[in-house]
Amino acid sequence: MHIAHTMASQHTLIGLLLFLSVDWTLSVIPENEKHPSYWNNKGKQALHKALDMKPNVRRAKNSILFLGDGMGIPTVTAARILKGQMNGGNGEEFSLAMDTFPHLALSKTYNVDQQMPDSAGTATAYLCGVKANYGTLGLSASALRYNCNSTFGNEVESVLHRAKMAGKSVGIVSTARVQHASPGAAYSHTANRGWYADSDMNAADIAAGCRDIAYQLVHNTDINVILGGGRKYMFSKETQDPEYPSYKGVRNDKFDLTAVWLNNKQNAKYVWNKDEFDKVNPEKTDYLMGLFEPSDCRYEIERDHTMDPSLTEMVDKAIKILRRNPKGFYLFVEGGRIDHGHHGSGAKFALTEAVEFDNAIERAAELTSELDTLSVVTADHSHVFSFGGNSDRGNPVLGLSRNLADDNKRFTTTLYGNGPGYKLVNGSRADVNATEADHKDYKQQSAVPLDSETHGSEDVAIFAKGPMAHLFHGVQEQSYIAHVMAYTACIEPYTDCFIPDLEPEPGHAGATNPSLIMLLMGLIPALLSLFSV
Repeated sequence: MHIAHTMASQHTLIGLLLFLSVDWTLSVIPENEKHPSYWNNKGKQALHKALDMKPNVRRAKNSILFLGDGMGIPTVTAARILKGQMNGGNGEEFSLAMDTFPHLALSKTYNVDQQMPDSAGTATAYLCGVKANYGTLGLSASALRYNCNSTFGNEVESVLHRAKMAGKSVGIVSTARVQHASPGAAYSHTANRGWYADSDMNAADIAAGCRDIAYQLVHNTDINVILGGGRKYMFSKETQDPEYPSYKGVRNDKFDLTAVWLNNKQNAKYVWNKDEFDKVNPEKTDYLMGLFEPSDCRYEIERDHTMDPSLTEMVDKAIKILRRNPKGFYLFVEGGRIDHGHHGSGAKFALTEAVEFDNAIERAAELTSELDTLSVVTADHSHVFSFGGNSDRGNPVLGLSRNLADDNKRFTTTLYGNGPGYKLVNGSRADVNATEADHKDYKQQSAVPLDSETHGSEDVAIFAKGPMAHLFHGVQEQSYIAHVMAYTACIEPYTDCFIPDLEPEPGHAGATNPSLIMLLMGLIPALLSLFSV
């Protein structure tokens, strides 16, 4: 009798909770969304916008590649909802800055030797245009990881390097260390992504001529703007960190690579804190290196706003410096710590990093023109991250599912397939409440125990706008990204690209007829063949 009464009470309580949930859900649904006219008008507006869309067939003076490290499609959607909720809405109806890019494609992320990719092999693909092996940077798949001697003769050059050779200004901005895998492929050629400094290498490899990534950062490509973390890899073991007295550099060779980089440069600055960064006048600076942490930058929700600039602030400064070059620029921007948040099963870290990444994209759009700047947003890979779980409209994306699980415990709407969030209490799954789930240090539950959550293997999205952005279409190999960006800028190996270098007349930005230009472009090869007879 007592058991039956207890079960009945539980069912009554669950029913009450469901009733309250339904009542709450009805209260947050906008009234206009209940009427067909709202959705019909919204659909017509989107249709008319699509019908009015014309391809921008100008040459790209400027190119920006935004790389959300680990930003799979579930992360994009969850970040959209979170940013919308941070702005006071339900979240689902919100649009990220990247959502407004008109051209989309999917990218196949596998490495040549591995189904589940890493950030090094993928970076070689989207920056250099060739797929590579897991763990290698700036090398073709003929090179083997950890094999120094396989480096030589297998080097491949990035679009950033080729843009510099074409006379453009170039830059790298990252919330990770600037020697990390994603930015590393822009300037280095290494058989091991972990060779950050010479102290990470053995003497035989150094004697054979292989160089660490930090060394290559300042010697390989003349990069105008370098902003991010990674200070310790630039200084010797005897050099004390300026911000953290207990930290020192890690180099054995006693080089101060910041001094090496500054040598023989005009109008160049090295800074390590926000105060110095803010004092840099972009109109009078041709070179800027800013390294704000010994290793990776802090997560955005833990960042010391008085000491470290945000990703948005770094992008702002970089563009203002680079755009002074009349030949244009190439900029690589990485939201590097999205990936780190996911690896720790920390959805709040990952998603707030993705929101800040989108803020940087939004700021870049304000500083550039879609007429002459190709902007591409993509990810190197995804994660085994998911969200759902019978959640109501407007449910906090970092909150709880409406229903109890079969073990009569709550669960979060965001979960991981594996990772450090796996936890048992007295032999069963741990319970969770809303306060715990929203804490920045909470680890979302994982199905399989691992000390670090893994990457996913599925395709990731490519968003594009600007000159020739319509070339991003369908499902492509990840290496295709580099080819489009090189072709659009008419740099190696596409210096014969036949793309008009058009400067719109003031007040007549849309005066050029794209259809006519496309027709003329199609006639060029035929005319050339006539003259060659």
